[in-house]
Amino acid sequence: MGTDAASSAPPVRPQNWSAERKHQALIETASMTEEERGLYCRKNGLYSRHLEEWKKTLMEALKSSSRGEEKKGDRKLKAEIKGLKSELYRKEKALAETTALLVLKKKAHLIWGDREDDT
Repeated sequence: MGTDAASSAPPVRPQNWSAERKHQALIETASMTEEERGLYCRKNGLYSRHLEEWKKTLMEALKSSSRGEEKKGDRKLKAEIKGLKSELYRKEKALAETTALLVLKKKAHLIWGDREDDT
């Protein structure tokens, strides 16, 4: 008369486990010996290949998310480099202009001498 609905429901197949449940299984089995992991798998209706697949999927997801962050960082660095290059170009241009003016001033001084000498 008092049958529990949860105990009569068929167990969820490992392929249908939620991401949180798969993650929890990986955490729980990470430090287990092979024997303990085998016992865990039998108790939960898993094969060790499920854990290996989930771990591989998790690692790939972590790599791709870090690549996304790297791309964002790359864009930021590229923008900073572009700004620094334009600033460097502007300063090089100003330096070249200043150098040209100093050369002209020296040539003018050599040709005409000091104006103070004429008075």
